[in-house]
Amino acid sequence: MQDANVKVHGMSCRSCIRKIEGTLNSIGVEGKVHFDQGTVEVKYDESKFTLGDIKDVIRSKGYEVAN
Repeated sequence: MQDANVKVHGMSCRSCIRKIEGTLNSIGVEGKVHFDQGTVEVKYDESKFTLGDIKDVIRSKGYEVAN
């Protein structure tokens, strides 16, 4: 398992937490939003996903992800 922190812009309310974490969990990625820090901590199987894939999933929900 690989760990990473992703900086996410555009999280404006608590429902963003459920939206991001739920989307990541649905594809098999553990996600924990740190709303106060504007980050998402992810744990993923690097044989199935790249960090770029995970960022794309978060972007697809309407959030801006720092590179």
